[in-house]
Amino acid sequence: MEILMTVSKFASICTMGANASALEKEIGPEQFPVNEHYFGLVNFGNTCYCNSVLQALYFCRPFREKVLAYKSQPRKKENLLTCLADLFHSIATQKKKVGVIPPKKFITRLRKENELFDNYMQQDAHEFLNYLLNTIADILQEERKQEKQNGRLPNGNIDSENNNSTPDPTWVHEIFQGTLTNETRCLTCETISSKDEDFLDLSVDVEQNTSITHCLRGFSNTETLCSEYKYYCEECRSKQEAHKRGPNRGHYIAIVKSHDFWLLFDDDIVEKIDAQAIEEFYGLTSDISKNSESGYILFYQSRD
Repeated sequence: MEILMTVSKFASICTMGANASALEKEIGPEQFPVNEHYFGLVNFGNTCYCNSVLQALYFCRPFREKVLAYKSQPRKKENLLTCLADLFHSIATQKKKVGVIPPKKFITRLRKENELFDNYMQQDAHEFLNYLLNTIADILQEERKQEKQNGRLPNGNIDSENNNSTPDPTWVHEIFQGTLTNETRCLTCETISSKDEDFLDLSVDVEQNTSITHCLRGFSNTETLCSEYKYYCEECRSKQEAHKRGPNRGHYIAIVKSHDFWLLFDDDIVEKIDAQAIEEFYGLTSDISKNSESGYILFYQSRD
C-alpha cells in the first residue's frame, strides 16, 4: 500500500548527502531489500506535487514493472512516458542504494506538453496524477493503433481486426481501472435503472480514526433526488423523486510501504518512519486549520 500525503514540511538541500547516509545506516545492510533503491527527487520550484506522485507510482510495483518493460522496447520518439521510463530506469539501476536524482528531463517534458504545469506555481497532485495516467494510456493506445494500421502486432502476428474502432485497454487500465455502478430507484413506480462508469480513482472523504471500508460506505450512501434535481423516470415519463446510490493544495510528500517498513519521501529527503506515525497523516481532524498533514491520494491493492 502506498499513501500520498499533503503536508507542510520544509527541508534544506544541504542535508541531502547526510540524510541518504543516515537512511542507509538506519535500515542496515542486512535488512536493506535486495535490488531496491530509495532516492529522493530534486524540487525544481514547487514540483513537490509531481515528486510525491512519482514516488508513489514507482513503489506501485505492477506500474513500475510495466514502465521499465516499456523502457526495454525499441527506442521511440520522446514523450512523457519515455521520460518517465528513463527516470524509473535511472533509479532502478543506480549503484548506490540511496541518494538523490534530479527528474529534470521529465519536468521539462511535462511543462512542454501541458501549459497548466508550465510554471513555478504549486499544482494539485490529484490533477497531475490523472493527467499522467490518462496521457500514458493515450500514448499506449496510439502506439497500438499505429501497429494495427501497419498490420502487425507487437508479437509479430498479423492483425486481422483493423476495423475495430474501440481502443484496447492498456496496462494502465489493468492496474488502476475499476467500474462504478450507479443505481437510481424511482420512488413512484419503484423502477431501478443502473449505469456503469469506469474510473481510475474515486474521490472519497477520509475521516480521522476510520477505516477505508467505513469511508467507502459513506461514499456509497443513498442520495435523494428531489426539487430541481428530480430524476427523469422512463417508466413514468416524467420527473420524479428518486434515491441514487453511488459515488486543497499544500506541500506534498509521499509515504510508502516498501517491503516491511515505511518511508517518507519529501522531495530530495528520504526518511524511515515508524508505522504508528501513519495515523498522524490519515484523515482530517474536525478543525482542518489546526492540521494540514492529511492523506490526499491513497493507493490500495485489491485482493484476489
